[in-house]
Amino acid sequence: MSNLTQLKADLRKLSDPQKAKLLQGFFKTGKGQYGEGDIFLGVKVPESRAVAKKYHDLSFEDIKTLLQSKIHEERLTALLLLVHLYQKNPDKKFVDFYLSNTKHINNWDLVDLTAHKIVGHYLENKPRDILYKLARSKILWERRISIISTFHFIRDRDFKDALALADILLNDEHDLMHKAVGWVLREIGKKDLKVEEGFLRKHYKKMPRTMLRYSIEKFPEDVRKKYLKGEFN
Repeated sequence: MSNLTQLKADLRKLSDPQKAKLLQGFFKTGKGQYGEGDIFLGVKVPESRAVAKKYHDLSFEDIKTLLQSKIHEERLTALLLLVHLYQKNPDKKFVDFYLSNTKHINNWDLVDLTAHKIVGHYLENKPRDILYKLARSKILWERRISIISTFHFIRDRDFKDALALADILLNDEHDLMHKAVGWVLREIGKKDLKVEEGFLRKHYKKMPRTMLRYSIEKFPEDVRKKYLKGEFN
């Protein structure tokens, strides 16, 4: 039995039909929804991480195959393994592979657990034009990759691109992008509240409500209310 076959078997041993049913609803897999057609086994993320750790020496070719799976947890495990390979050897080929396979990185958890660790890390000391291209993509997950990648920069108090991308994505139609941008702004605020508030004071009246709520979630209650009521000039 190959390592890839064993890995898949291990994930199936961890499957939970009840949890799978809940996840199908939570990740909006119904017709016309953002996760349409995604199939879940009902494996928890820590369990997927444990499987990825067990098969840390899986070949790059097998990871490519696994990422093309219709099963969500198999794609997640493939991406966790890709992060592992990249961290061992931060080669551009892994970044190129990641960005050329965005059609398989097609739910928010898949993006959120990996984009900053691969794309963000790689671009730390490089031009970041690709993020702006992704931010203007018609594909939801590519737009989410663009903004989530900036978490790596925010960690080092490098806010410029996160703010510029937030500005571009301000009028995005999708709720998942409203949440992502709000989340990024909130993280900036943890590092430098003045920077976040500088952005908010300029844009908060036209920001989607969900984006605003996420971005001010940790603010004192009285300040939150002022933002929500539009009481700042």
